[in-house]
Amino acid sequence: MEETQKLRVVELFAGVGGFRVGFERCSPRFVTVWANQWEPGQAGQWAYKCYCQRFGEQANCSNEDIASVIHQVPEHDLLVGGFPCQDYSVAHSGAKGIEGKKGVLWWSIDKIIKLRRPKYILLENVDRLLKSPAKQRGRDFGIILRCLNDEGYCVEWRVVNAADYGNAQRRRRIFIFAIRRENYPFSFERGFGFLEDRFVDSARQWVMEKGFFADVFPVSAEGVERSSFSSLTGYRDLVDVTDNFSAPLYNAGLMVDGLVYSQELTPRRVPPITLGQILETGEVDEKYYLRGEAYEKWEYLKGAKKIQRTTKEGFAYTFSEGAIAFPDPLDRPGRTMLTSEGSLNRSSHIVEDGTGNLRILTPVECERLNGFDDGWTDTGMPERQRYFIMGNALVVPLITRLGHGILRMERGLPG
Repeated sequence: MEETQKLRVVELFAGVGGFRVGFERCSPRFVTVWANQWEPGQAGQWAYKCYCQRFGEQANCSNEDIASVIHQVPEHDLLVGGFPCQDYSVAHSGAKGIEGKKGVLWWSIDKIIKLRRPKYILLENVDRLLKSPAKQRGRDFGIILRCLNDEGYCVEWRVVNAADYGNAQRRRRIFIFAIRRENYPFSFERGFGFLEDRFVDSARQWVMEKGFFADVFPVSAEGVERSSFSSLTGYRDLVDVTDNFSAPLYNAGLMVDGLVYSQELTPRRVPPITLGQILETGEVDEKYYLRGEAYEKWEYLKGAKKIQRTTKEGFAYTFSEGAIAFPDPLDRPGRTMLTSEGSLNRSSHIVEDGTGNLRILTPVECERLNGFDDGWTDTGMPERQRYFIMGNALVVPLITRLGHGILRMERGLPG
């Protein structure tokens, strides 16, 4: 492909445009041709409004339930989105067709893939997806892999802690990269009776040294290795996978032709930005500081506890939790930011900003934790929504790294 040829992007569950911002910082070759952002039950639709305001006339963003607008999705080269971790189980319908669990957004993604068959797919999710559900670990991810395999895709995945690659937040997420089989350069020597061994040998080298993520998020050769091999080829259909598939899946892996290799890898860490480095300089509004009774409430929430409780059945037990740093250390990256950030909540960051007083983070500092421009969400939405949206958002510099990886793949240099 020519160096100037555009890569048409469709962005699902777009939020305030984390994928789009990251790709546009990477190269003008990434052009978002359509996006979808819809928050069920929210009258304000604040993320959608922010997206449209920031990208203007070229926003191309739909504000409807994705399941109702699949037919609107145009032809594209790269499908991206961050979707929730839910139950992906499937069953036979009355007509003996296969039906996915209703209300789960993965099945909308699956329908779009079937309809448009993009060259690349890049998805983001919480890392617990690899272990879901608890009673049949690996099943939900196995269903996703089988769906992609049935449509002719190869898949790589990597769990990434943003702070390991130079960012200001210890945020762990899984990235799933899929590419049509005919475009994927991975190969291994096939032979009767030796298929597993030959695949595993090639796959191990691929995920550590040559694959898509090996170049984007380099790893160290040190550490104790845990790995697994499984196959999705022996299952009749997705119902069979739902009923019977289970496998240990680690923080990196590869699927080719239904063969699945997974391995625990150690990142080659880059010094991170610290929490102290993202704090605003100058005067900060008094409303962010902890005063009086509020201070005491925060101190209690952050402290260690042992509380006697009783279940509905009358069983008595002790609820306990350890202390959280109060305030948060400024010489380390921040913890994972949640949608409750900034509220009176145990998980909210508390910092001492040089005034000798303690305060919560400002919305601008939350934007910096995710690598957005200052004021990105300052578009007229309530301040509580600015925190909520950043708690849901991507770490943008990771997307820029992934964009460079896709461009290298385009040039035929996956690693």
